[in-house]
Amino acid sequence: MHAFLPVLAFLLACGPLPGAAAWAGDSPSRQTGIASWYGYQHNGRRTASGEMHNSRLATAAHRSLPFGSVVKVTNLDSGATVVVRVNDRGPYVKGRIIDLSERAARELGIFAAGLARVSIEPITNSEQTCAATTP
Repeated sequence: MHAFLPVLAFLLACGPLPGAAAWAGDSPSRQTGIASWYGYQHNGRRTASGEMHNSRLATAAHRSLPFGSVVKVTNLDSGATVVVRVNDRGPYVKGRIIDLSERAARELGIFAAGLARVSIEPITNSEQTCAATTP
């Protein structure tokens, strides 16, 4: 049974869960706001989706997007981008729109600062990548 868990985690991380929309809300448009990140202290803990948090994967927490949604996050100051998969709920700090895993924060160039002005936009099924699954 334990040997099956990594395979299951990979399959779940590779794309949206069955029935999950690529974007939720009234309009499939871009959102802008502040991103933060959470990392190693959450490693191994269950996310709101039931997955174990893995800070080496490009994942994120969002208040309302369906679990499995894939979004492109753009650092508005540097132009750096990262594609993440939503697997948790948050952030719970006013003014923040997304919490990133440590890997996503590093790729976006916000690891040291901890916060950044970002935009997030949906990735359609044809644009989805499996970037969030490769440590």
